[in-house]
Amino acid sequence: MKIINLKHSIIFFNLSILVSPLNKILDLNLIICLFLILIIGISHGSLDNLKGRKLLKIFGFKSDYIFYISYLAISSLIILLWIIFPNTVLLLFLIVACYHFGKEDTVFLVEKKIFLNELLYFLKGSSVIIAPLLFHRDETIEIFRTLNFNVFENSLFNNQFLIVILFLSFISSFFLSYKKNINHKILMITDFLSIIIINFFLSPILAFTLYFCFLHSIRHSITLIFELDKSVKNGFKKFIRKAIPLTLITGFAFIFAIYLLNNFYELNEAIYKVIFIGLASLTFPHILLEYLLEKNEKRS
Repeated sequence: MKIINLKHSIIFFNLSILVSPLNKILDLNLIICLFLILIIGISHGSLDNLKGRKLLKIFGFKSDYIFYISYLAISSLIILLWIIFPNTVLLLFLIVACYHFGKEDTVFLVEKKIFLNELLYFLKGSSVIIAPLLFHRDETIEIFRTLNFNVFENSLFNNQFLIVILFLSFISSFFLSYKKNINHKILMITDFLSIIIINFFLSPILAFTLYFCFLHSIRHSITLIFELDKSVKNGFKKFIRKAIPLTLITGFAFIFAIYLLNNFYELNEAIYKVIFIGLASLTFPHILLEYLLEKNEKRS
């Protein structure tokens, strides 16, 4: 497992180097980015129903419908709150996403559950948000404007501030891998450099798509594959079979939402709204599920 994660990081690093100079040639359409996110990105959370079933057993519930209703209720609430308080909800989403990216991409176990480590997770994951703001500020802010979010237009988020946060993100990798073997340190540094490379050369949405699909999502999927079966081949087959239903349902829901929004917004703007509001509506219940399962499994 450790070797597979290290190889995955090195492969993604090489992919970042190979793809970045081809930015103008690739110039991937936003629809292609959406397709990759729906097929590869979303799938890493498509086994939440199995985790939800496990959590329901711990709480003594027998019906799976409780999980689905709760999950959909939280997702719907996030969408509603986004419509009413876009700045507040998106800022909260970005903070939660930074923590989530930092923790999930740290493949080794950090033994001590202290506040400092939680802060380090946040700083580590913040590079995903800070890098595009630093290297493609105007384009990134324009994307946020389509989401009715203007916080990053504040003078506080100047280049000096962004560089400091990015430096702290780099340093956090060293602290998290303190006392870990050299492979873990290489993995952490490689991941950070990959994020910098793709954000320096590529457009913000393309850089995010590559990171979200081919680093974050695949890494999480690798963990799920090994949880399903110790054999990579058998685990992969089981993962695909179990992931397809919810991935397809979510994909169709996203496409239907774009169809509806396209009546009021231009196509690109509708896609941006569905990608980021949709991801936010899935991220909050996904993280809450992971948290509740982690806490209650230890007690049981």
